[in-house]
Amino acid sequence: MRSEKENKTIVINNSSIAPGENKLVQIKIARLPTGTLIDIPVHVFNSKKPGPTILIQAGLHGDEINGVETLRRMLQQDIFHVKRGAVMVVPILNVFGFIHFSRDVPDGKDVNRSFPGSKTGSLASRIAYNYTSEIIPHVDFAIDLHTGGAQRHNYPQIRYTAEDKMSKSLAEMFNAPFCFASRLIQGTFRKATFKMGIPTIVFEAGESMRFDENAINAGMEGICKVLAGNKMISKSAKTKKKTSIPLERRRWIRASRAGMFIPSISNGAHVQKGQELGIITDTYAKKSRKVSAPFEGYIFCLNHQAVVNQGDALFHLGR
Repeated sequence: MRSEKENKTIVINNSSIAPGENKLVQIKIARLPTGTLIDIPVHVFNSKKPGPTILIQAGLHGDEINGVETLRRMLQQDIFHVKRGAVMVVPILNVFGFIHFSRDVPDGKDVNRSFPGSKTGSLASRIAYNYTSEIIPHVDFAIDLHTGGAQRHNYPQIRYTAEDKMSKSLAEMFNAPFCFASRLIQGTFRKATFKMGIPTIVFEAGESMRFDENAINAGMEGICKVLAGNKMISKSAKTKKKTSIPLERRRWIRASRAGMFIPSISNGAHVQKGQELGIITDTYAKKSRKVSAPFEGYIFCLNHQAVVNQGDALFHLGR
């Protein structure tokens, strides 16, 4: 019989991780057309002392590699050997997308619109189902690492669920430069965990298919703060004292015309109402149009697309 002072044994895919044990577990998903088996690697660090079980994952979209590198560095530095509780680390959830440099799986479906999934559904749905069945039941709370997509660069930010007070507390503990409540989208990992009573925060930083040192470092620092806040690791003496800026009002600033987009402001910058943020110009130097801030606030997403169409999102402004 297990002592009340001893942590629980975690069982994933018929593999047991006893208290005080660390193990790499593979969740079998499917095969490539060549017959090669594809599985999801899950690093489990189970301490002897009881405490919360936290899931930290990246690569839910295969082209969002900043989170993958964040967790790789933390694994390399042995940061997840916790003093209490357990940590489950999934550096690449969507292995198919990662192989193909794609947000989605080969059939074009988004795994992060497929939760909780189906045992007999599409490939994306099967991945979501196996993950929901094998991993989520063990979890007390989760951190999901993402980047911007389609050449949009996100300044480090945390998103939480307004209806879940614990997720807001986790967001404050993570202490990214910006934080805000974000609506739940059908089929996402965060909505599935919310329905299961598991608080989840989403860290967004950088852009797809590019490493960003600021994003990677902010992710590592935030994860360490959450682990330290739950007394799973010791607090770092290097922890910055700045607190997150909560963004209550947010608005996309869109292109009023098509052309070449040249920003004149840095991501993360504080701007004044009416301040010029960039210009959209034609290729003949005949016409150009300024892009201005509609209100005072902070730029927390910047589009790096050089040629834009009318209506394209250029800046995300919040205050």
